[in-house]
Amino acid sequence: MSVSPSPLPLPLPRSVVVTRLRAAGCVFAEDEAQLLTTTARTPAELAAMVDRRAAGLPLEHVLGWAEFCGLRIAVDPGVFVPRRRTEFLVRQAAALAPPRAVVVDLCCGSGAVGAALGAALDRAELYAVDIDPAAVRCARRNVAAAGGQVYEGDLYEPLPAALRGRVDVLLANVPYVPTDQIELLPPEARVHEPRVALDGGSDGLDVLRRVTAAASLWLAPGGHLLFETSERQAQEAVAAVARCGLTPRVAVFDELNATIVIGTGPAAPPSPYENAVHGA
Repeated sequence: MSVSPSPLPLPLPRSVVVTRLRAAGCVFAEDEAQLLTTTARTPAELAAMVDRRAAGLPLEHVLGWAEFCGLRIAVDPGVFVPRRRTEFLVRQAAALAPPRAVVVDLCCGSGAVGAALGAALDRAELYAVDIDPAAVRCARRNVAAAGGQVYEGDLYEPLPAALRGRVDVLLANVPYVPTDQIELLPPEARVHEPRVALDGGSDGLDVLRRVTAAASLWLAPGGHLLFETSERQAQEAVAAVARCGLTPRVAVFDELNATIVIGTGPAAPPSPYENAVHGA
């Protein structure tokens, strides 16, 4: 007796996807439906993706990628999703980087910041670090196009010692949510992203203080430290940068609700030859 094949699943109409997403509380249901329907390769995959999104998984974890600075960044489940406001950090860093810059991306997560900066610069030397093994695996895929290297460990600890005093641009997208405010975050972040990428300690600045304390050991003369923070934390963040011998300034981009602190190290003193040329 012959057995008839099972019927192929019918594609979900886009209107049905929008309705399901809207019912699940997705504010941008139409835009998300477009991304899901164009990413899914089969009707069955689309149905599964809609189910996961409706259950509360971050859209980027469902898609497997996030758009960041014009790049498609791979984002695995459980890895911190790059925020659009962090594109301002990349733009500020790109404006400061010298030719063939040596770049270090601490707390790199998916590697989005380093990958985007590497794509924007000409022949940058790129290194990235994260303490989370899942993030490191993800970052290695994302920074490959820029020829970057990714290390697993705590802040500066796994970096090659030969980088000390050579880093032109030091990026640190540190966790800066105060511990007692983690529970106030949206479920997408609170439930599905690693706490180590969110929790900045009692005032949100614990990891930042550790970054600034050692930054001058790694920066090249005139090098720059850049990190994202909140507007209300900016004053204390600036003080932490100043205490470590860097000259701080704050850059704000209201459209993205982005606040960046930039610390610049002292320039190298002129060489005896330069003094002689200029009559010093």
